[in-house]
Amino acid sequence: MLRLALTPGRFAKNATASRSLIPGFSMARRSMASTSDEHDVVVIGGGPGGYVAAIKAAQLGLKTACVEMRGSLGGTCLNVGCIPSKAMLNNSHLFHMAQHEFKDRGIDVGDVKLNLDAMLAKKDSAVKSLTSGIEFLFKKNKVDYVKGKASFTSANELSIAPIDGGSSYPLRAKNFIIATGSEPSPFKGVEVDEKQIVTSTGALALQKVPEKMIVIGGGIIGLEMGSVWSRLGAEVTVVEYLGAVGAGMDGTTAKTFGRILQKQGLKMKLNTKVINATQEGGKVQVNVESAKGGKPETLEADVVLLSIGRRPYTEGLNLEAAGVEMNERGQVKIQSDFKTSVPHIRCIGDVTYGAMLAHKAEEEGIAAVEYIKEGHGHVNYDNIPSVIYTHPEVAWTGKTEEEVKKAGIKYNIGTFPFVANSRAKTNGDFEGSVKIISDAETDRMLGVHIIGPNAGEMIAEAVLALEYGASSEDVARTCHAHPTLSEAFKEACMATHDKAIHA
Repeated sequence: MLRLALTPGRFAKNATASRSLIPGFSMARRSMASTSDEHDVVVIGGGPGGYVAAIKAAQLGLKTACVEMRGSLGGTCLNVGCIPSKAMLNNSHLFHMAQHEFKDRGIDVGDVKLNLDAMLAKKDSAVKSLTSGIEFLFKKNKVDYVKGKASFTSANELSIAPIDGGSSYPLRAKNFIIATGSEPSPFKGVEVDEKQIVTSTGALALQKVPEKMIVIGGGIIGLEMGSVWSRLGAEVTVVEYLGAVGAGMDGTTAKTFGRILQKQGLKMKLNTKVINATQEGGKVQVNVESAKGGKPETLEADVVLLSIGRRPYTEGLNLEAAGVEMNERGQVKIQSDFKTSVPHIRCIGDVTYGAMLAHKAEEEGIAAVEYIKEGHGHVNYDNIPSVIYTHPEVAWTGKTEEEVKKAGIKYNIGTFPFVANSRAKTNGDFEGSVKIISDAETDRMLGVHIIGPNAGEMIAEAVLALEYGASSEDVARTCHAHPTLSEAFKEACMATHDKAIHA
């Protein structure tokens, strides 16, 4: 999740030897670890949470450094996650439209062919421009960018191993923020080689379209990447242990979403357990059985995508030397103000509790820095939006219907289909609907769940409404431009409070 305002070169004159970008310090400073060289804040990790925290800290007047071992900023999200996957999702959707929809829209384009090399190159160029943009923001805000791997030697000092192979050197700080992110979770019996058995990283770099692909795990990553390769021509089968795809999604929304994906050509094997996967004769054999037990079955594919989730990344941090405690799941333990068991060491993002989402990490990064500087900060964990960037998109925030039921809250539901929305119908892109959940007594909105075009953008209005305690009537009485997709959100609120007009 990036928000960059770039004017290249404007601040280059501000760069000095003492704030060098590579590797973060001059040779003279490398050998020094005195109190005078101590930073106010050192952020470990340059992903969405880390780089945002570093910029915010510098903006608040704190002497700040950010340590990143990848060699480029942006973390998994920008380099091998959110950003490149969205490039592939967007361009594969355009390719699919050119193949199957343009003719009906009055657009004759002749023989449509896939140039996969060019599509991958376009993805890479987007990544490169955005990582460079973050480096520019570091220069602009006077953040020391330290290119190296960090390891605690004590609660107040890191040892930095430069990525260029130079000698390690110390880096001291009054405060540290751990923001090292996560990595794909392994699966016993399924050995990843990033060629035929791949994680999301390998799935973003396949050099040809596989004839058959098996996706292990029906969560966000699996469905997005499965959708990409399905549009480009692969026969995709999703194997999911649970009874529905989209773990954590509202129940009725998940069922509708699953039906839409199957209609698009993705095959679903739900309630199915993966035993192992083996490579033989250029193919991958995936052995599965019913989640409730039953006769084993073997599925064959050219490529298998392992996407069963992610786990915190703390390798080499040497947290024991700093006295930082972790739980049994490998997460760094934190308090409400992001403090670890060592008060001046805080932790944010995927490496600790909560949803593994880039925007959640960003919010935590800002809040953690505000705690350091001001003594207070805020993140509303009940209102963190989630988006699956397939087509149609799926987006939600707040509580699911299942959660509201479990809490014993009396509630109302209002829905509105995009097929009844004039803009969606005119665009010929009208699959899905908006679902609103509100408190039956107060009408306060509790949850919003959207399947449809631009759902990921529309959810922002829902997040704002929930953040400020809006009722469904509040939104229903707010004028929305016509014709827009957002009118479907307004009409769903009308249906929740009273009755919709166009359905």
